[in-house]
Amino acid sequence: MLRATLAGIRARTMRLLLSSIAIVLGVAFVSGTLVLGDAMDAQTKDNFARDTRNVDVKVELGSVPKDQPTTFTREQVDAVRKVPGVTAAEGREYVPVPMVRANGKARMAIGVPMVRETKLLPVDLKNGRFPQRDDEITLDKRTATNEKISVGQQVELVDKNDQRRKLTVVGIYERGVSASSLYMVDQVITTRNALLSLVPDAPGAYEIVASAAPGVNHADLAKRVQDSLGKPYFKAVTGEEATRKALESYSKQAQGLTTFLLTFAVIALVVASMVIYNTFTILVAQRTRELALLRCVGADRGQLFGSVLVEAVAMGLVASVVGLAGGVGMAAALQAGINALNDADGPVRAPITATTVLAAFGVGVVVTVLSAVLPARRATRVAPIAALRSQPDSQEDVARTGKLRIAVIAVLTLLGGGLIAAGMKATGDAAMMVTGAGTMALLLAVVALGPMIVGPLNRVLGALPGALFGVPAKLAAANAGRSPKRTAATTAALMIGVTIVSLVTVVATSAKKSANDMIDQQFPVDYTVGSTVYGRTLPPAVVDALAKAEGVERVSPGSKVYAELASGNSVEVSGVARSAVGTLVRPKVEQGDLGRLGGDTVALLDKTAKSLNAKVGDTIPLSVADRDDRNANRKHQLRVVAVYKGRSLPDALVDLDSITRLDPKHTGYDEVMVDMRDGVSPTTGRAAVEKALAEYPTAEVSSAADVKKDLNESIDTALAVVWALIGLAVVIALFGIANTLSLSVLERTRESALLRALGLTKGQLRLMLLVESVLMALMGALLGVVLGIGSGWALTAALSGEDFTMTLSVPFGQIGAMLLAALVAAIVAAVLPARRAARTSVVAAMAAD
Repeated sequence: MLRATLAGIRARTMRLLLSSIAIVLGVAFVSGTLVLGDAMDAQTKDNFARDTRNVDVKVELGSVPKDQPTTFTREQVDAVRKVPGVTAAEGREYVPVPMVRANGKARMAIGVPMVRETKLLPVDLKNGRFPQRDDEITLDKRTATNEKISVGQQVELVDKNDQRRKLTVVGIYERGVSASSLYMVDQVITTRNALLSLVPDAPGAYEIVASAAPGVNHADLAKRVQDSLGKPYFKAVTGEEATRKALESYSKQAQGLTTFLLTFAVIALVVASMVIYNTFTILVAQRTRELALLRCVGADRGQLFGSVLVEAVAMGLVASVVGLAGGVGMAAALQAGINALNDADGPVRAPITATTVLAAFGVGVVVTVLSAVLPARRATRVAPIAALRSQPDSQEDVARTGKLRIAVIAVLTLLGGGLIAAGMKATGDAAMMVTGAGTMALLLAVVALGPMIVGPLNRVLGALPGALFGVPAKLAAANAGRSPKRTAATTAALMIGVTIVSLVTVVATSAKKSANDMIDQQFPVDYTVGSTVYGRTLPPAVVDALAKAEGVERVSPGSKVYAELASGNSVEVSGVARSAVGTLVRPKVEQGDLGRLGGDTVALLDKTAKSLNAKVGDTIPLSVADRDDRNANRKHQLRVVAVYKGRSLPDALVDLDSITRLDPKHTGYDEVMVDMRDGVSPTTGRAAVEKALAEYPTAEVSSAADVKKDLNESIDTALAVVWALIGLAVVIALFGIANTLSLSVLERTRESALLRALGLTKGQLRLMLLVESVLMALMGALLGVVLGIGSGWALTAALSGEDFTMTLSVPFGQIGAMLLAALVAAIVAAVLPARRAARTSVVAAMAAD
């Protein structure tokens, strides 16, 4: 029996290899994800190894009391240097400094003070040297590449008074930017004096690193360093321990990305398993006489069952080998692409671990074998008498609806509907998870319902092609409907992919529209001006310059401070001019009147008011930390005059003049709102505002259109990623259609020959198969679109809440393009099967078994 099975595999090698492509793609996705995850882990270990290179002891901040500084002082760094056994110690600092770009505007960069012991810098010098004078600077390679700056050129940094300082580039260094780097902010190194002249109130070191003398025990040295600082919230650890903790923290984040990718890999495998199931179902049906003959010569049911599974194992093994190789190549190509985009010269890694190999072969073989179990079981039911038939009917699988199927459909439908109803009443992540689970239940219900609905749906969809193309199209519709279970299994794979794509597209489009509407409602200003550097305010002169700009109707500055409530929570308090309230600033007021802002009054966001149990008329205490002395908090009592709601709004609003009373040391403005006169075009208005800001490098203009553009681009990027990831499942499903047609062509060899003998031309035979492919793709795609839009509506309603109301928006253009792409792909999928059918000799086909 084994020899007969192996002989059958050799005879059907090409057919089995083509059928295994679906599993190959799924295995490639899984193995590629695992290889990429391992490569990222390896690269990250290198990055962290660079961070702790020559570091034997690291001092970090623990839970710092509120009345204590959150950075290390230079005196504390000196104290570590004096600890016996320490040969060198440095404080690591990051100072935000504005760097002027080619367009004349400044962007925030991270300034790193030059240290005495360069071996403790977590960078690799690639070209030139480190700065030695206050007018010298060394750039991160990514920064230098992006700005097209080389050694010997000059760059400009901006001080606190918006004055520019020129520094000469003397070197280029690399800090671990590669395919898996997390550091995307520009970075520079210059002297401490140069940085302090730009940012006098630099925060200090966030950690202290030290190297030990030869022979000194690192753990003992860490304890001595801890004791020398005398603060229990300073945590001194060895360099090895610091690296281990950092890697553990990163691994949790990286695991999230791997899990995200594996989720789509599972979807692809589910679709692939449906294709394999359908393939083996057809193969078993085609081999009815062969299996019956084996029964006649003594093979029992178990041997027939085993022979089909042996074929599945062989297919799974081949698919696993090819898929693993493809996955490794995919991971390497992705890393190379990311390196090219970031202009990084990090190595391309393709670590193949035992876990990856086991996963590839486990997934490939197990999924294939499980997909073949039911067809193999069906093979055991072939009666020996079937060997006597000249042309056994392989289409005995008519639309029979069993009680079990009806029960499963009913349970899944009720479960899905109940979960969706519950999800629409839930909030936050629970709403999304419960609604998503309900959607999956309904999707499974439709899959189970497939054999019952493909017949009617096929008749409806086949009517138009039948009217347009005549007999070939009518035959195609008849072929698509003659085996409901086979057609349902073929279309279900495509339906799953299209459902997910449609759902995500509907939710993303609805989110974009709702967010854009909210921006228009709450921020009805033409332009806003802010600082390009975090924590840096705009000078008052900016307001005067904007007020004088041509076409400007009014200008309204705003500021903010951070205060502490009685509960200990920190809140953002924004100050706006009273003239801007109700015109340029329009939050939705639930209680009170924003027009009463002024003096010692405040308006609260509804969430803030709820947390304080405060209402209009109540007085709330808050305190603002002194900018120079954290222990000298300024305490205030403010009366609540209004409660408002909205998304992306500050926790509290006060009159602009109140900001100075809350924090006398606050200077400048955090934002300036600009409204243009009626009739001024957006192009003219923006040009006027940009001209007014030409002398202020840290001032950046944006508009509601800019905010919406950035938001839309972010959503579109995320949507494109999902489309690309789920696209593999759609490709597998389309391949399933092509595979089904190919096997059907072989199965219907004599039938096709008879049609040719009765007058059907080669062109009409090709047309028949093309229409059949289109009908199957159209059934799957339409069902997927309907399910996707319905599920998108449910998820949109579930995600809608008090802070953000989502309105359903269906992107008919995108969905139409997706349907068109599915139809074109279906036509392409049918080309080779149709070509083969048309080329077959009529005489030879009539004599075929």
